[in-house]
Amino acid sequence: MHLTYSRSVLLLLTVVHAAPATEPAGHAQNPIIWADVPDMAILRVGDAYYMSSTTMHMSPGVPIMKSHDLVDWKLVGYAYDTLDDVDALNLEDGKSAYGAGSWASSLRLHDGVYYLATFSGTTGKTYVYTTRDIEKGPWKKSSFRPMLHDNSLFFDDDGRVYMIHAGGDIRLIELTPDASAIKPGGVDRVIIPNASAVAGGRVGLRAEGSQMIKHNGRYYLFNITWPRGDMRTQIVHRADKITGPYEGRVALHDQGVAQGTIVDTPEGDWYAFIFQDHGAVGRTPWLVPVRWMDGWPIHGVDGKAPRTLDLPADPDGLTGIVDSDEFDRSTGDPPLPLAWQWNHNPVENLWSLTERPGWLRLTSGRVDSGLVDTRNTLTQRTFGPECSATVALDASGMADGDSAGLALLQRKYGWVGVQVEGDAKSIVAVAAEDDQPRVLARLPLDQPVVYLRASCDFKDRADKGDFAYSLDGESWESIGAPLSMEYTLPHFMGYRFALFNFATKSPGGHADFGYFRVSDSIDN
Repeated sequence: MHLTYSRSVLLLLTVVHAAPATEPAGHAQNPIIWADVPDMAILRVGDAYYMSSTTMHMSPGVPIMKSHDLVDWKLVGYAYDTLDDVDALNLEDGKSAYGAGSWASSLRLHDGVYYLATFSGTTGKTYVYTTRDIEKGPWKKSSFRPMLHDNSLFFDDDGRVYMIHAGGDIRLIELTPDASAIKPGGVDRVIIPNASAVAGGRVGLRAEGSQMIKHNGRYYLFNITWPRGDMRTQIVHRADKITGPYEGRVALHDQGVAQGTIVDTPEGDWYAFIFQDHGAVGRTPWLVPVRWMDGWPIHGVDGKAPRTLDLPADPDGLTGIVDSDEFDRSTGDPPLPLAWQWNHNPVENLWSLTERPGWLRLTSGRVDSGLVDTRNTLTQRTFGPECSATVALDASGMADGDSAGLALLQRKYGWVGVQVEGDAKSIVAVAAEDDQPRVLARLPLDQPVVYLRASCDFKDRADKGDFAYSLDGESWESIGAPLSMEYTLPHFMGYRFALFNFATKSPGGHADFGYFRVSDSIDN
């Protein structure tokens, strides 16, 4: 199954980024995407922009988004269905790829071929995917060792191909002409020693996140660094030759908005496409105006990343990046809308949309200890400023020891769902804020179908989750306690809505989900 398609199955309520009354109506607001879309690489082709991003342990991986105005983005595909077949990516043998998988990517177009480069600490490899159709694929995979951290693929005008990579001391390594391997005897050297030095102070996070461009015959390399006790900072180095010498300076030091590159519009305007750590929702893309002065790209307005941009507002919010789903499929429909991603590699024979038409069936294939160990957990991004998701769960096929439901997934997760003990079913609320799951509430369930809701409040970084249930889909009752959501590095991802089913006694039970409906409101 190759998940390079896009179809909104149910209308997503438009996500409107609420702006203070003092800001002009109808103008784009930062963050441009109030959801977890980090490590963006961007490419303009005519009047279209393509962007790749990081989703690490999710499958399919390395999402490709498209825009015509840098504000309204849509998912159009993924670079791969599964990164590799190893225990950690399969959630096998007690291993996982949380916080790992594939990281920052680089996106290029060269001689009619699109190239997407990424790397993985899980496998120790560098990956290069190629296609002639960035929206439909298929993508061809090449890989080699070693893993080149935060690499920026670069095709120079003289036909030579390079990757700029590493942290702290930034390195240049030459590749073969098709970018599928390291070139024997090619360039391999440090081009910017101690790249963080231009930001001053004591180094916390060493310079990384390389993104290289060439403009007016000069080479410009963008990186992030994080001086100790300060904030995430965007830096830039320039040189007349790709091998250097390079001179550098701080490009932006404001609100922690950093890591990415710059891109021009067909009209000749320039913008930086970079991101901000935005609490539990994740790392959110920002668009920052850029102007050129004395051969340097000057970021921001008076050195600041503006909240309001002189661009039209996004007309439909995150539609297509997050999607509702009734799980109805007609002949020829793709199995899943692009907004869905599996937590780690899926097990294809343990999920189905055809065994019970109109329902998503998740069948347990083994005994697991809890949510984060569970395969075939199906996820979508949460988003700000607030959001909620509602599902219908039929627990008729669940077996003794099974748990199924709707989660807010990160290391410190919470969920509402159904647990089965013997012949008895219960509605439960579970939280793992202290890394150990605790049942906060338990109520008897005497009917097969129950309705579940999870809500997120990200306004002013409240980072609070709530759960509710309904017996008729109309009248709702809160259950458990508010979840204090926290972005943790072991998972390195914003919170996700997640549908799951796992067995604690014996495999084979199944949970059926009748719909997944997402909203930009928590007052359903």
